Amino acid sequence: MKQDISKLLQKKKKNILEDWISLQLADAGLREDLMSNDELREQSAELLDALLQGITGDNLADFNSEGLSPVYEILAGISISRARQGFSPRETGVFVFSLKDAILKTLIIELANDQQALADALILINKFLDNLGIATFETFIKGREEVILRQTDEISEISTPIIRVWDGILALPIIGTLDSARTQVVMESLLQNIVDTGSTITILDISGVPTVDSLVAQHIIKTVAATRLMGAECIISGIRPEIAQTVVHLGIDLSNIVTKATLASALKYAFAVLRLDVKRIQKEK
Repeated sequence: MKQDISKLLQKKKKNILEDWISLQLADAGLREDLMSNDELREQSAELLDALLQGITGDNLADFNSEGLSPVYEILAGISISRARQGFSPRETGVFVFSLKDAILKTLIIELANDQQALADALILINKFLDNLGIATFETFIKGREEVILRQTDEISEISTPIIRVWDGILALPIIGTLDSARTQVVMESLLQNIVDTGSTITILDISGVPTVDSLVAQHIIKTVAATRLMGAECIISGIRPEIAQTVVHLGIDLSNIVTKATLASALKYAFAVLRLDVKRIQKEK
């Protein structure tokens, strides 16, 4: 009976493909902005070809069969590419489960006169395609996680720019939460810039950090310590009143670190350390 199912599906390949395409095109969530109809048909035909070539009467119930490897490879590639293109989990799920509907429709028509064979076939195909659906979602999630990690790295780089405000003075405005991973990125970037520019003063501006707890404070202290090991003085600016109160309440000792309320105050202090005098020039009338 299993062998009959695989042969039946191979025989009705064209009908299955057309029904599958029709179901996808009729879905309200069809994303024509992300994929053309021609690309959708090509993708569907490739997967269906691999599926019908791979299934036999013996491996329909064996999800780990070697003969099904090409199917999982193609499905994984489709899932990852859809995750990167911006498809939602539902839209990706429709791709697989509409194939299930097309195959079940074919079985119901072809086995209408043999109810026992139809029941057996429906159970077998349901389990098989549900497993394909699970594999699709697992791969889709991995692809989406890769996208999120890449975007997180890009945001971290954008949100921690190193600014050379003057010869010998670097400024690092920190925006958002400062965690262990981000602290590592900040320190690596800052220390490398100190080496590249030969700067002797760095300003860490934390006015964009929403809250400072004991963990965030420890990350800041580590950054200051690493900066000093490179021979540069570190100034912390952007100490708002609420942050000052929190630091005192937590008992965090910042007495050996120069702190300023604003970036302008920190820059003025840095000029004084470097013995630079910045004056406003009066325009001649």
